[in-house]
Amino acid sequence: MPVFTRLARPDAGIGFMRAVAGMSLAFALLPASVLAQASTEPVYGPELEEFKYPEPTQQYRFTSQGVDMQMTYMDVKPAKPNGRTAVLMHGKNFCGATWDGTIKALSQAGYRVVVPDQVGFCKSTKPRHYQYSFQQLADNTRKLLASIGVKKAIVIGHSTGGMLATRYALMYPELTDQLVMINPIGLEDWKNLGVPSLGVDKWYERELKTSAERLREYSRTTYYNGQWKPEYEVWVQMLAGMYRGKGKEIVAWNSALIYDMIYTQPVIHEFPLIRTPTFLLMGLKDTTAIGKDAAPAEIRPKLGNYTVLAQQTKQAIPGSKLVTFPEMGHAPQMQEPAQFHKALLEGLVR
Repeated sequence: MPVFTRLARPDAGIGFMRAVAGMSLAFALLPASVLAQASTEPVYGPELEEFKYPEPTQQYRFTSQGVDMQMTYMDVKPAKPNGRTAVLMHGKNFCGATWDGTIKALSQAGYRVVVPDQVGFCKSTKPRHYQYSFQQLADNTRKLLASIGVKKAIVIGHSTGGMLATRYALMYPELTDQLVMINPIGLEDWKNLGVPSLGVDKWYERELKTSAERLREYSRTTYYNGQWKPEYEVWVQMLAGMYRGKGKEIVAWNSALIYDMIYTQPVIHEFPLIRTPTFLLMGLKDTTAIGKDAAPAEIRPKLGNYTVLAQQTKQAIPGSKLVTFPEMGHAPQMQEPAQFHKALLEGLVR
């Protein structure tokens, strides 16, 4: 949360009181369950056992790579169905719960909305040994959807979820009604650009140092273009809470495996092969690039330039459409929900 220092000017007290009042109003507008989770430093289990999601959750139980596991998901059915289903794929530092506003916007517009937590993330299983690949995660998702009767869907991916959504559309074009990517990562091949491989052990070492302070600062600068609102704090505590509990090692280990998957399995080279109608929504103040801080100083400024990457991606994917948000960061759906969801719904109209 913001920290107020000693006021420098006698009249600065007015600004202080206005800031406090603004924060109080923002908190008052949050649901009670969200407020409770954001105002403390909670300790969660490795599958976010105590964290409350905005909609009822279910579990899809299956066996993968010889291991019994489960994927937690939300399945939200609209009051007035339009006959279409949207599947929301979360990013690396995000969960199904962070889609709260998008779930509401889509369901109110008539879409059935299915929101899984992928294996290794959030409320789903975190196996001790797993060969992570986007192909495997796409197959897991396909089987979950088949189990609940979803045959064809709009696949919407944010951040790392954009890489997964791309892989899903490439593997199952006949099951993909539309591909939507929101500030996806993987729009450049970091290895080819000179970002060194950290390897799983190094990633694990780094992930064990995860804290609310680090998550908050990274979120502020990258996800929200330097802005901070009280309602963002719940998502910081959601992630940090898993690193405060007894299961933090397995959380960090799976996170390390996933980072290695992201680095070693670029999808950019296959963008020209996408045949599914594709809609891109990009906050242009985003600067995300995996391993940027470990890259040589001379190439860091060239990485994660979404003003350039947005146009390059549009050109690479045949027939794709692009909407940009010049003053938004990596998570436009959370930074300015009303503006973002208006654009999203307009782009889904057949």
